[in-house]
Amino acid sequence: MRDFHLPGRSPVYATSGMAATSMPAATLTALDVLRAGGNALDAAIAAAAVLGVVEPQSTGIGGDGFCLYAPAGAEKVVAMNGSGRAGAYADMAYFEAAGITELPAHSPHAVTIPGAVAAWEKLLEAHGTRGLDELLRPAIRLAEEGHPVHARVAADWADAAAKLRVTGADPFLPGGEAPKPGDLFRQPQLAETLRAIGRDGARAFYEGPIAAEMVATLRAAGGGQSEADFAAGLMGPEFVDPIRLAWRGHDIWQCPPNGSGLIALMLIGILDGLPPDAEGPLGLLRIHRHAEAARLVYRDRDAFLADPAQADVPVAKLLDPAYLAGLRALIEDDRALPTLPPPGEALLPAHRDTVYLCVVDRDGNACSLINSLFQSFGSGLLAPRSGVMLHNRGLGFRLERGHANSIAPHKRPMHTIIPGMLTKRGQAVMPFGVMGGHFQPMGHSLLLSNLFDYGLDIQEALDLPRFLPFAGKLELERGISEELIARLTALGHLPVRVTRPHGGGQAIIINHARGVLIGGSDPRKDGLALGY
Repeated sequence: MRDFHLPGRSPVYATSGMAATSMPAATLTALDVLRAGGNALDAAIAAAAVLGVVEPQSTGIGGDGFCLYAPAGAEKVVAMNGSGRAGAYADMAYFEAAGITELPAHSPHAVTIPGAVAAWEKLLEAHGTRGLDELLRPAIRLAEEGHPVHARVAADWADAAAKLRVTGADPFLPGGEAPKPGDLFRQPQLAETLRAIGRDGARAFYEGPIAAEMVATLRAAGGGQSEADFAAGLMGPEFVDPIRLAWRGHDIWQCPPNGSGLIALMLIGILDGLPPDAEGPLGLLRIHRHAEAARLVYRDRDAFLADPAQADVPVAKLLDPAYLAGLRALIEDDRALPTLPPPGEALLPAHRDTVYLCVVDRDGNACSLINSLFQSFGSGLLAPRSGVMLHNRGLGFRLERGHANSIAPHKRPMHTIIPGMLTKRGQAVMPFGVMGGHFQPMGHSLLLSNLFDYGLDIQEALDLPRFLPFAGKLELERGISEELIARLTALGHLPVRVTRPHGGGQAIIINHARGVLIGGSDPRKDGLALGY
């Protein structure tokens, strides 16, 4: 139980329905949908659309999304891969001929065809009770009338202002500056685009004038995407078979590659063979072992994770208990590994922006949904007449001929965004997620370990200071003490303080025995969990 003398928040309890998102307007939207008779999936998509308006640096219809949905009474978790593909022009020969060996964040070549809108439509057709026409109305209203910018959004916006100036996304710099907390920000062009999607469905986004303008924006910046690429994107998202790890009487579910949920399962599988640290959740051995396990699985991510339609991703091998035990055996309690065995540690850009949300309805349906522009404001390339900010998910590709994850026509990149779902004996017991790009597998494993190894409640488990091995350093949030940093240094780690906190998460526990929902929302974001 938290110390009520100290700042913090308590878990949220309810019985009929609950939503946890990274912005208050999105949480309230989800509850409005639930109370009007919609189900968890309806509510989640309405909330995701709102987040694309009120948290525009993190998400929007110009990005991708993944979803895990656990229908009440069904033992199988439904998985949706709503990630987009590279344009038909994007083969290695193109980049080699142009002398392009890496992509800047604002490159048009980093823009894959956005998958979120088509994914929302497919999910609703299969499992929803409402249509996009109804569910997009709250987002349309907020885009048209405006919404006050919240504190974390404003901080991220200020950090991304230089990118927006480079790309000429002037509508997102009113008066030449990023909005301040409390400033009202309107997006009338986006409101019209959302209205068209509500009226005519996802086809309005992938074909016709909206798609033509996105293509023109990319072509003007030097990209090679075509209207045919966007038209194909309408059918791009697909239902896939989720992957799972049996763990402590539960099943942990993740979307399969090209998403990196596989890496979260590997990390949890390694840690499952190690005892909790007697010093507690911020003890030396807890941080050391967790960081060492993460270094090993991120190495494997960098080597193997790719689009399984165009590369062999050895999922079964990587989740084999014997393989995970072999990785576990490499971890030594008295020192950090000075070097990793081949193929070598991943080196990816550190900071990403994404939204994660979860919803549970009165019938027990549970939705875990994540939507993203990848980096803050994605590519920064704005289609001005439609108000669509385009993501830069193609930065997940390698410009390296022969690599499993090398860029290729119609190929999906390695994806960082991962929704999570925990079930027990076929019943959903917790939709959960921790956003933050590269951090996400680490975030999932920290959340589950905080709950099950150290007995923290759902809010404490999200609040706890975080750490991440990255690019040869051990990145630490400010809540980790100087004394502990000295002890980690003595083991051979290279600790550094981070200026931006790691990720942001949401989770809802479904306590079937008590008939209670218990929610938590990350203090690193502006949102909250609410129920009724």
